[in-house]
Amino acid sequence: MGLSLSDEVLDAQREGRPVVALESTIISHGLPRPENLRVARAVEHVIREHGATPATIAVLDGVVHVGLSDDDLVRVAEVDDIVKVSVRDIATVVARKGNAATTVAATSHIAHLAGIGVFATGGLGGVHRQARETWDESADLTSLSVTPMTVVCSGVKSILDVPATLERLETLNVAVVGYGTNSFPGFYLTDSGSPIDWRVDDPVEIARIAAVRSQLSVPGALIVANPLPEDLQMDPDLHDRLLAEGLALAETAAIRGKDVTPFLLDHFHRASGGISLEANTEIILRNADLAARIAVANA
Repeated sequence: MGLSLSDEVLDAQREGRPVVALESTIISHGLPRPENLRVARAVEHVIREHGATPATIAVLDGVVHVGLSDDDLVRVAEVDDIVKVSVRDIATVVARKGNAATTVAATSHIAHLAGIGVFATGGLGGVHRQARETWDESADLTSLSVTPMTVVCSGVKSILDVPATLERLETLNVAVVGYGTNSFPGFYLTDSGSPIDWRVDDPVEIARIAAVRSQLSVPGALIVANPLPEDLQMDPDLHDRLLAEGLALAETAAIRGKDVTPFLLDHFHRASGGISLEANTEIILRNADLAARIAVANA
């Protein structure tokens, strides 16, 4: 069973024009309604403004779509029966003709199958806090270790164990560069407090690194960590307070596994009075902007 590429994506690929993959879990689970649909449209607009083609990926009625119509975007944003799916469960959803929004892992896998080399997202999944007891680690990490893709993100979600995640990325041979920074970003925060070895300051240089990786058949992803400017980040004290509250609430409610991240993000959205939503929106738009410029340079 093949992929269904939109006419816009097919035309771009035939003509050698740049394409940027986008995940759909941000739309279905990462942002509240109706802001999720507005942001999804805005992200695609940003990519088109740079001369690239957006390819939002989702499974609808058992069909893996690479590039969504506006009606499809509305459906992903508004239907209640859409599940969050990683690589291991794509086939099950497709075989059952179900609906699914794709995670970082699933999006990168499908984008690679479709011949797309650049992917923009918000934050990666990673190693969860208390992972020594729970063994809770996102499948994003292992998928990125075997998928050659340039992934623009704002680090990993700050609700995770950032130092442990960076250690796992190193072990898995996933390359990390900071865009305009020597510090790994903390999603809502400009700086997670963890350093990274390599800094790049130009999308052309990132495209050059990706091209050399391809020539050398280097496996795995190139993570481009793009931080929020300090004037757009959440107040660190507010962030730390909301995180402590959210973790305590999750423990009380016995929230486990893949349900922890959406639970904590929802707590941030509600308890911050919309501040975290503003930061989240900026993250997604800025990462789409940078990914488009990398894809254009690559083309």
